[in-house]
Amino acid sequence: METSVRETKKVNTKTLALIGVMTAVICIMGPLSIQLPVSPVPISLGTLAIYFVIYVLGMKKGVISCCIYLLIGFIGIPVFTAFTSGPAKLLGPTGGYLVGYIFMALICGFVVDRTRNIVLCFLGMLFGTAVLYFFGTVWLAYQAGMTFMEALAAGVLPFMLGDLAKIVVAMIAGEQIKKQLRRAGLIETIK
Repeated sequence: METSVRETKKVNTKTLALIGVMTAVICIMGPLSIQLPVSPVPISLGTLAIYFVIYVLGMKKGVISCCIYLLIGFIGIPVFTAFTSGPAKLLGPTGGYLVGYIFMALICGFVVDRTRNIVLCFLGMLFGTAVLYFFGTVWLAYQAGMTFMEALAAGVLPFMLGDLAKIVVAMIAGEQIKKQLRRAGLIETIK
């Protein structure tokens, strides 16, 4: 019984460390952004980081990483786009996209946890991205006094091709990292 308790603690410690490292990946990539003159929403590497983390960790651990990232930014550490932070950023025009990360992570992670089929994973990530776009667009429209279509044109259309590329990059890099983590016994293999 004592061995079982030690083994559980070891797994929990490994899991916490993995979540911490992946949260750090989001915190490092999240602030890196380019402001577009045609949109109040910047091009951000935050979505690439979220795709990557979810592809590697799956739903439960990935959502935890995402929530920790949002909490870190909320309390004032500059991890959001352009090295910003605080409640004002979450409640500002782009806050819907930040909160949408959680729902995107849930959906993408749900699919990634259940299949190793690359096409299904890609489609799951596209669907998660559509949900992210919805949350972001609704909040942007509300905050900026735009119609839904104006917010869609400003906050989604300029980013669609880039987000498709980010998904592909995250899946390619994520698959390599997953192989190494499986070999190390840090994540389980899907049957």
